[in-house]
Amino acid sequence: MYLADRSAPEDAKATADGSPVRGPAVASAVLALGSVSLITDVSSEMVTAVLPLYLVAGLGLSPLGFGALDGLYNGVSALVQLTGGHLADRIRNHKLIAGIGYGLSAACKPLLLLAHSLGPVALILALERTGKGLRTAPRDALISLSTPPELQGRAFGVHRAMDTTGALLGPLAAFFILSVTVDGYDAVFGVSACVAALGVVVLMLFVPSGAQPRPERPKAAAPPVPAPRKPSAPGAASPKPDAVNLRDALGLLRLPRLRALAGCAALLGFTTVSDAFLYLLLQDRTGIGERWFPLLPLGTAAVFLLLAVPAGALADRIGRRTVFLIGHALLLAGYGLLLWAPGLPALPYLVLALHGMFYAATDGVLPAAVAATVPAKLRATGIALVGTGQALSRFGCSLAFGAAWTVLGSGPALAAAAAGLCCCAAVAGFVLRPTAPDGATARAPHPRRPRGTR
Repeated sequence: MYLADRSAPEDAKATADGSPVRGPAVASAVLALGSVSLITDVSSEMVTAVLPLYLVAGLGLSPLGFGALDGLYNGVSALVQLTGGHLADRIRNHKLIAGIGYGLSAACKPLLLLAHSLGPVALILALERTGKGLRTAPRDALISLSTPPELQGRAFGVHRAMDTTGALLGPLAAFFILSVTVDGYDAVFGVSACVAALGVVVLMLFVPSGAQPRPERPKAAAPPVPAPRKPSAPGAASPKPDAVNLRDALGLLRLPRLRALAGCAALLGFTTVSDAFLYLLLQDRTGIGERWFPLLPLGTAAVFLLLAVPAGALADRIGRRTVFLIGHALLLAGYGLLLWAPGLPALPYLVLALHGMFYAATDGVLPAAVAATVPAKLRATGIALVGTGQALSRFGCSLAFGAAWTVLGSGPALAAAAAGLCCCAAVAGFVLRPTAPDGATARAPHPRRPRGTR
């Protein structure tokens, strides 16, 4: 069983008369959505860059309390993601649901200016994550429906690269604002709100209202023959496309490949320490000053930006399962450096580089893999199913890791996470193992010429 299909067959890249099919490498809808994600991520990462320090140093939150809040931050998004995906498929308007999600997240940013205690901050963060959960699956469904199957790894890589450009600029903006203002945190929240509103405007103006599923390309040279239509009774209304209902959504769980993807993503998510905890671990191990803390996400974002497109193209070429598992092996290497080389001068650079490689090899590859396993009319629902399981597992990881850090200390907590990730990666590699020889997936056998012919 492959994590996703490999590169498309050669005959799928030519028209019926044998001429090559030429088109844009990346659809305009993907670029428009990438622009929205870039702007929105500038806003979100401005807040994310200062939030761990604001909560732990500013509000005096313990690691256990921060773990609970960080888990809530991701758990709410996970639960809502499934609702957003199903609604988008049901009403057949992915842009509308995505727009509601982006708008809700933008509306929450100015509320942070009014919250200066843990309870209101937690409520606002939960609402902001609700918006993220609503928009994620419809947005990824729009990307997959606008892109041929053999290029979806590259398309998701381009989107993630643009998204990560925002993640690169956000911490820089937060660092600059904290350096030049007296009331730095409130200034960061205020500027973040303005940038988020701009992202919603770009979505409304430039993202197409919807993307139609791409028809399957014919495997033979002959053009497809349309199926005969049944005669309708006089006066009867024209048939409507099948509506997506809850039974159809639940029926996706009967697909073996989707179940394997969802199970492995959830298993690995339970041993993936959140970004915020990783940056706090780096500060704890290396003694990085508070002033420089907002710049730590830049290392992850820079490497992610450089490698997102190459990693997506590589996944299309050699198989998404392989790239996905390599990404988790790189994350495990980062855990090992934090555990056994705390005095290494280059430790922050190495860990952040491995962290960025991990995201480049997994963040866009997983939805591309899901898109190859579910029908077009349930694309958003399928992506949401896998994403929800993964995010809920990371919610559990945040709670468990925060509790372990509080009770046992950061070292034993990270060692337990590393051991768990090693075991879970081995299980995922077995479950997602190929069932056919390399290159056999999605590749039709070529007919052999009779001997003596040219």
